[in-house]
Amino acid sequence: MPTQMTAEEIAVANDQLTMALPEEVLRWAVDRFHPCILMATAFGAEGCCIIHMLAEIEPRTTVINIDTGYQFPETLELRERLKARYGIAVEYIRPELTVAEYEEEHGGPLYELRSDQCCHDRKIMPLKNAMKRLNPLAWISAIRKDQTADRGKADVVQWDAKFNVVKVNPLLNWTKKDVWAFVMKHDVPYNPLHDQNYPSIGCWPCTRPVQLGEDDRAGRWAGKVKKECGLHVIEHQDGGGI
Repeated sequence: MPTQMTAEEIAVANDQLTMALPEEVLRWAVDRFHPCILMATAFGAEGCCIIHMLAEIEPRTTVINIDTGYQFPETLELRERLKARYGIAVEYIRPELTVAEYEEEHGGPLYELRSDQCCHDRKIMPLKNAMKRLNPLAWISAIRKDQTADRGKADVVQWDAKFNVVKVNPLLNWTKKDVWAFVMKHDVPYNPLHDQNYPSIGCWPCTRPVQLGEDDRAGRWAGKVKKECGLHVIEHQDGGGI
């Protein structure tokens, strides 16, 4: 069985893989950690690209989606198309409370008044609970460095202090152009909302189409400073690794 990496091993791996192709990064991650590795996807175009790659590298890799209860119908339908295409059944990870129960507990929806708490309760905590249950040594994300300031600080291989696992970001150095070139070349299934000016898709109450000249994440939590749900905000921990 694989073992956890030390901080020194993580640094060496990151140096070796910083300029590697995404497929090379994924193959290294699978070779190093399988079966103790999972991928978390929100079914963005980037995540769909990684699922395509995993189908060729190791289709038995555990892939999860945090189903907050507020996802677009198009997002949920994409899961079924990916399953039909690649044979990979993405596992839904859900909060303990349904949307109806959650909103009743708080006297209505929180996504407008306290969006950070909503994200914490319906995204961060379900993933933390899933991490405890699945007990991975590493997780794969589909973030790109050019998307937000926090993502710009990420490494291809890094220690994730939030979840106490190694985090692998194979698409970190890709651009939006790279993503869509891969989608078109390989006919990767993607969310049809991307064709309706939704470059970044999250929960429907907190996502709108972007306007001409806006950046790709302008439609996420529009009108708020917030641009991240918290999953990819870097938390530092002395020493990293183990």
